[in-house]
Amino acid sequence: MNFLSQAIVQAPAPDWTAVLALPIIDNQDSLVSLGLVKAPLRSYPAYFHQGIPNALSDCYVRRSVLFRLYKAARLLPIGVELVVLDGWRPLSVQQYLFDSLFAAINAHSVHHSESELLNRTRHIIAPPSTDSLAPSSHLTGGAVDVTLCDAEGLFLDMGTEFDEISPLSYSGAFEVIDKPSARQAEVIENRRLLHSVMRQAGFTNLPSAWWHFDYGNQSWAWCANKPEAKFGLIELLSLRQRWLNNVRDEGEFR
Repeated sequence: MNFLSQAIVQAPAPDWTAVLALPIIDNQDSLVSLGLVKAPLRSYPAYFHQGIPNALSDCYVRRSVLFRLYKAARLLPIGVELVVLDGWRPLSVQQYLFDSLFAAINAHSVHHSESELLNRTRHIIAPPSTDSLAPSSHLTGGAVDVTLCDAEGLFLDMGTEFDEISPLSYSGAFEVIDKPSARQAEVIENRRLLHSVMRQAGFTNLPSAWWHFDYGNQSWAWCANKPEAKFGLIELLSLRQRWLNNVRDEGEFR
């Protein structure tokens, strides 16, 4: 058995109070587009294709995150490719996803308190936050949602859909099956493969979501036992905003 087939040890849920208390010293790494990436790395902006309001038609990550995604992709065996489903997202998308999931859980959890509903929701979607001291992970450009596909672009079987609300979405969920079926055994190997290459590239995984990985943000710092995060809140500037900044900078040099 090589490192690509190591069993996934189910990690405990993050201590979110401790996570969001970690200091951030942003290294000013820029956001970059994944629109022109090449195999074995692919980009498929899932929320845009699902018609989520204000979802971007491209995926963006911090530049150093892209380098690490390529590192992970190049560790994959021939015929398997890494697919980025989402990276940096606007606050409005984060709000929509959180509100939609909270409402769905609330509709079938009439006996749960609001704090319990919040906790269940954040297993999949973090509360929207533009707090510079505690931003939502996807608003930092350091969080990515990924999966695997074959050389023809068909997604590999990961056991659940991306963003599925299910105990089976936990990264190590299939590892506890004593006698897996042929399909379950395939899922186990696919998850191990994804988990292994992403960890080798320096990412950490959200235990409740096999698809979610972090680098540089507070979640990564907490999971990797780092004293501080490298990435804080970042904004994808529109052309108008960039022009306004250009004019301002031009005036400063006169």
